[in-house]
Amino acid sequence: MLVAREEIARVLPKGSEPIRSLPDSPKVILIVGVNGTGKTTSVAKLAHFLKHDRHTVLLAAADTFRAAAIEQLGIWAQRLGIEMIHGQYGADPAALCYDAYQTAAKRKIQFLLCDTAGRLHTKSNLMAELQKVKRTLGKLNQGAPHETLLVIDATTGSNALSQAREFKNAIGVSGLIVTKLDGSGKGGIVVAIQEELDIPTHFVGTGEKIDDFAPFDRNAYIENLL
Repeated sequence: MLVAREEIARVLPKGSEPIRSLPDSPKVILIVGVNGTGKTTSVAKLAHFLKHDRHTVLLAAADTFRAAAIEQLGIWAQRLGIEMIHGQYGADPAALCYDAYQTAAKRKIQFLLCDTAGRLHTKSNLMAELQKVKRTLGKLNQGAPHETLLVIDATTGSNALSQAREFKNAIGVSGLIVTKLDGSGKGGIVVAIQEELDIPTHFVGTGEKIDDFAPFDRNAYIENLL
């Protein structure tokens, strides 16, 4: 057991780097993932986390494939008292993110969180759409998106490694949000993703409540895993 703990500690970074705002422009965080990982809820939890930390936040409902996703994020935005930019069902997500960035910049908002549609990592046309979103944001701000966070389900197992690999190859991934990490011995896949792809875990979701969300803590993770 001790050897396993030491090996995992060797692979994982000591702590999650805090997400800092930028001095003179919105920091754009693109949230991506496959269907059913809890992506939209994770966007809301991250928005709540940032607002609680006294940051200003704007949401972009760029999952235009599911009318329910726009409605779901809208309900969260209303509960949290955070403005959301949205369009019609089926609208171009890149254009929506473009408009959202301009709004955030005009109002000097610190963080723009872009919720994108869940998509299978094996669908090249859908991955190409994400690349378009990334290019569009890059035209407005050379560094945008400044963070691309992949949401994975801790119960998924080895398929999460394939997801991370494909998303990284398509658009680049700066970190993970791991959902359903409830301390029941699940989520070992984050070690494999860190070791093979060098993608750190930034945040973990441990329940359904808005506060069940926190920066990744290596020591707590190892304690729960083993």
